Amino acid sequence: MNLRNSIYFLCAFALFSCDKQRIFDEYKSVGNQWHKDSIVTFKLPEMDTINNYNLFVNIRNNNDYPFSNLFLIVALDLPNGMTKVDTLEYSMAKPDGTLLGEGFLDIKDNKLFYKENAVFKPAGEYSVSIGHAVRKNGKISGVDELPGITEVGFRIESTQ
Repeated sequence: MNLRNSIYFLCAFALFSCDKQRIFDEYKSVGNQWHKDSIVTFKLPEMDTINNYNLFVNIRNNNDYPFSNLFLIVALDLPNGMTKVDTLEYSMAKPDGTLLGEGFLDIKDNKLFYKENAVFKPAGEYSVSIGHAVRKNGKISGVDELPGITEVGFRIESTQ
């Protein structure tokens, strides 16, 4: 592990070790580019059906990300067989091109709101699938390989 990765790991560990709101927080690597057909899926833990939760999509990117925004398709699979699908748009850069997000050097973590005060009813197994739907201006087909996205994550926080 090189020095940059060591520093990043230590900072991430320090941030997550005192995080009392976190219920679930997991990342999956997509390499150095996120292919449009690569859907990232998270199996969620059994959740309390009474409490409310805030849900987030986490994106880890670097300076190779060439766009000012990010379009995502997020599907929440419910235990009763239904699926709720949302198309979401997030800003990823300031007007001057500076990437948004937290982080050191060229790696940025973006914690993007997905759902606020969500309730997991009915009880049972839930899963979340996330894919990108980025297109270049004036183009119909999506970007095949989305450069600069290295990891996709999902986070659940308690609202209490």
